[in-house]
Amino acid sequence: MIGVIGKKIGMSIILKDKGVSIPVTIIEVLPNRIVNIKTKKKDGYNAIQITEGGLKKKKRSKSILGQLKNIGCGSKLKEFKISNEDIKKIGSELKVSMFKIDEKVNVSGISKGKGFQGTIKRWNFKSQDKSHGNSLSHRKAGSTGQCQTPGRVFKGKKMAGRMGNEKITVKNLKIVKINIELNLIIIKGSIPGYSGNKVIIKKIKKIKK
Repeated sequence: MIGVIGKKIGMSIILKDKGVSIPVTIIEVLPNRIVNIKTKKKDGYNAIQITEGGLKKKKRSKSILGQLKNIGCGSKLKEFKISNEDIKKIGSELKVSMFKIDEKVNVSGISKGKGFQGTIKRWNFKSQDKSHGNSLSHRKAGSTGQCQTPGRVFKGKKMAGRMGNEKITVKNLKIVKINIELNLIIIKGSIPGYSGNKVIIKKIKKIKK
């Protein structure tokens, strides 16, 4: 399904009746421009490539620069698979007006990087005893392998390592408010990433009953 590229501004709350507060995330969606259209006849599938924001001087390959010479290069390029009904012209814009209040969307972004973390923080392991002879290994992972057979650590074992900085998609988030003048979409709940991070807001495919 079609979507847009936005920028996470931050979080806030909206007050409802009787003092009920709803946590929301504010996303700025500058007009997204279509830079390329792929068709099933030529490329094997239907899709559009879009760019977001103002003009940016970036190092691009000659093939991409050829697509962007009449439109201008934004800060990010993204491709969406679409149906025949969603195909539009190159250069046309996708704005916040394409979304509706109470519509549900999927939001993808890069989560905050936490650096190298141990198993307790990374995988929610339980710490070891604080007494009974244990004076050094309170936060260690414990046994990870076997002595003889097979005598190795299995692939996929939950161990210490880099945490965060991964692509995460939060599904079925509800649009609470849309400000067309300021190009803002206000979504209920939290989305991954820090303030100022680029996110992808994608419409949910409707299942035909």
